[in-house]
Amino acid sequence: MEKSQHGYGAAGGEDAKDETSHTGHHTSPRVVVVGTETAIFQEDSPVRERIVAYTKGFASTDIIVMCGRGFKEAHPRDSVAVYPTNSRVRFMRILDAIRIGKKLSRADVVTVQDPFETGLTGLFIARRLGAKLHVQVHTDPFAAGYATHSFVNFLRAHMARSILKKADGIRVVSGRVKAALEARIAPQCPIVVLPIFVDVEAMRNVSATPELTRRFAAFKARLLVVSRLESEKNVALAISAFAKSAPKDACLIIVGDGREQMALKRQAQNLGVMGRVFFEGKQDPAAYYALADLILVSSHYEGYGLVVVEALAAGKPVLSTDVGVAREAGAIIASSREFSQALARWFEGGPREGVLSNYPYRHFEEYVHAYCADIEAVASPKVAGS
Repeated sequence: MEKSQHGYGAAGGEDAKDETSHTGHHTSPRVVVVGTETAIFQEDSPVRERIVAYTKGFASTDIIVMCGRGFKEAHPRDSVAVYPTNSRVRFMRILDAIRIGKKLSRADVVTVQDPFETGLTGLFIARRLGAKLHVQVHTDPFAAGYATHSFVNFLRAHMARSILKKADGIRVVSGRVKAALEARIAPQCPIVVLPIFVDVEAMRNVSATPELTRRFAAFKARLLVVSRLESEKNVALAISAFAKSAPKDACLIIVGDGREQMALKRQAQNLGVMGRVFFEGKQDPAAYYALADLILVSSHYEGYGLVVVEALAAGKPVLSTDVGVAREAGAIIASSREFSQALARWFEGGPREGVLSNYPYRHFEEYVHAYCADIEAVASPKVAGS
């Protein structure tokens, strides 16, 4: 990998401006981010705009993206540098990211996207740079549905236990995840609950398009699933519940794609409901929320549960398994075993409006402020236990 025009380190190494408070502590830390979001390399992408917004509170930000080949180093702002690993094979991404991290300028905090592969990478980089380790946790790694889903998840759960015990700060997306970590590992650092940002106002004001309205006008009730079609999302449960409990004038709309799509279509065909189940592929779900009468979330596990929050923000009720933030946010909760019965009860007289509960942000700037404050707190020697 070639050096950037600034040399490694977005702030230009030790010559970078050192902002300090009256106590001598950095008010604007130097931060290294380890993640996997390749959309940051796309100019004007929402992901890039979001990530760059986070960096405005920091003296410098070096972002290492663990990815495959074909990406170029980027500099979205003077104080921000983005380095792709451009790894030839997947298992080399950790080593390639560590190799990049070793060449960076001194940092105050290394923040990682998860306590798994990026967490392991960040731990090595933090030790090399003399930085604090800040771990973001979007999924409860100790939930039964997660750890038992695959052998890889089983290994990740054990990896998370070790990494979280070594963290200097932990950010989780829900009170549920915080309680799980406190019960399982009793970390020796603060756990901050910082939910994912959702533009609630935008969701409240969205409308169904005339084309969508016409397409589904024949159905009196429109159920919606917004999900990747992967085994952990358990969309098969939503289809079976629909087939068992929905009246003939209801339809099920599925927005998303994935490896399970053909199997799910076969299931709908075998259950005799294929004529009322619509696979829409990957789409912006906003207009579908506005169209739907009820959103179904049938996952084995969720990290946060963005669909739940978006749907409730749009004023639509949600029937969900007890995953992610669903219970905290105000969804109707049902176990997998009772999902069909819960759907039947909803048709008989369940709520026709959804109310989003316990959502903390009024606007994006509030979220950015909370995100930066969390990382700045980790950089503080007082928080770190000095």
